[in-house]
Amino acid sequence: MTAASAAPLDVDLLVIGGGTAGLVAAKTAARFGVSTLLVEAHRMGGDCLYTGCVPSKSLIAAADVAARARDGARLGVHVDGVRVDFGAVMQHVHAAIHEIEPADSAEVVEATGARVIMGRARFTGPRSAEVAPVDGAAPLAVRFRQAIIATGSAPEVPDLPGIDDVAVLTSDDVWDLTEQPERLAVLGAGAIGSELSQAFARLGTRVSLVQRNTRVLPKEDPDASTLVAAAMVRDGIDVRVSTTVERVERSGDAGAGILHLSDGSAVPFDRLLVALGRSPRLEGLDVEAAGVALDERGYVQVDTSLRTSNRRIWSAGDVSGLPQFTHIAGVNGSLAATNAALGLRRRVDAAAVPRVTFTHPEVAAVGLAPADAEAENCHVVEVQHAHTDRAIAEGDVAGFARIVVDRKGRVRGAVIVGPRAGESIGEAALAVRQGIRTSDIASTTHPYPTYSDALWNAAIADVRVRLESGSIAPVIRLLARWRRVTTR
Repeated sequence: MTAASAAPLDVDLLVIGGGTAGLVAAKTAARFGVSTLLVEAHRMGGDCLYTGCVPSKSLIAAADVAARARDGARLGVHVDGVRVDFGAVMQHVHAAIHEIEPADSAEVVEATGARVIMGRARFTGPRSAEVAPVDGAAPLAVRFRQAIIATGSAPEVPDLPGIDDVAVLTSDDVWDLTEQPERLAVLGAGAIGSELSQAFARLGTRVSLVQRNTRVLPKEDPDASTLVAAAMVRDGIDVRVSTTVERVERSGDAGAGILHLSDGSAVPFDRLLVALGRSPRLEGLDVEAAGVALDERGYVQVDTSLRTSNRRIWSAGDVSGLPQFTHIAGVNGSLAATNAALGLRRRVDAAAVPRVTFTHPEVAAVGLAPADAEAENCHVVEVQHAHTDRAIAEGDVAGFARIVVDRKGRVRGAVIVGPRAGESIGEAALAVRQGIRTSDIASTTHPYPTYSDALWNAAIADVRVRLESGSIAPVIRLLARWRRVTTR
């Protein structure tokens, strides 16, 4: 029986894509009692589980152990003969994936009441789709009342002369390596390129990092970029900024070659890793048949409630063109499902989106950037880790905490650079989201000694300035004089 002749499956909500956004969306809707169908073409869990967050942080953890062992002498601990077993490192990476994998399984989703089909979906109209199961079963016609597109994104490979002659690695397949490259060339110094470059270098690979921008992590605070670049150089990375690749020349086997750069130099490599951005996964989905418009970059165009140009179809996750973070995909998957299932119009909160780059030092940020503070009538307060006791105790003082504060004392943004910056940025994200004042943070007892002391002390410094120079300062001085007189 073909899909054309079979009675279509009627569902309240069709979710296309089983990554973070799709998983959260399907489970959210099903728990509302909405009949939900989740369709995933490859494997449940998406990029975060298999090619993104989980494997990269597992690799970084191994690299950090190796780096600390080599660097232990500065703290009086001498570790001789540090040896990296790359095969065992990759076993650790895949073990972490397999440990987390069951939490994203079809069985877990179906336990909430949703149905899962492993297959490829394509729209056949504004309210209809066809699902071709991967097991070869007959295509299934689906009629939906609402739908969510959550198909994610994929790494882009640039069209460079000669690049097709070498076996290029991306963040999708670098995890398939079984032998450690002796020489690794990396194109792109954004978050992915920077994290992987440093991790491989700390594991012992000779890494050359090529970046066309004037600095690594170009979207982050310039001072953060400077600290990370300096750490990369200390880790042995050959950092090439303001440089582009003119052509790629194969040399030896399919993985090896030479990069010919715009400055006239050449960089030999055993493997080439490309981390130059991502593009939406929409191939075969036929969004045009559903009346879903794309933006100028090719991403699904959504409004502030994640609704597409088809009022019955929504989008969440990377494919929607919003910041490409797993936590954003999860939050927006829930938001899209709630709006679609309940008819609400909850809006995306773009002001309090934290992000972390897991280099060493880590770089974390949220809200208004310090560089934009003056234009928004805000000021910046900073505490260096050189004045943070935990950083001094660990001998790792390269970092700082900066908060952006408005005239009412509310925290509008923050940048934290240093160890465990990602663990500290949550407090700043809450402050930005809730309009919390520096006085609220300053009056909250924080544990000592921690790296979060830097953020706390920045808040205290702002409060101190307000007390000493603000409108309340004369009142404080008057009270002090009165107290002095009355206690003679």
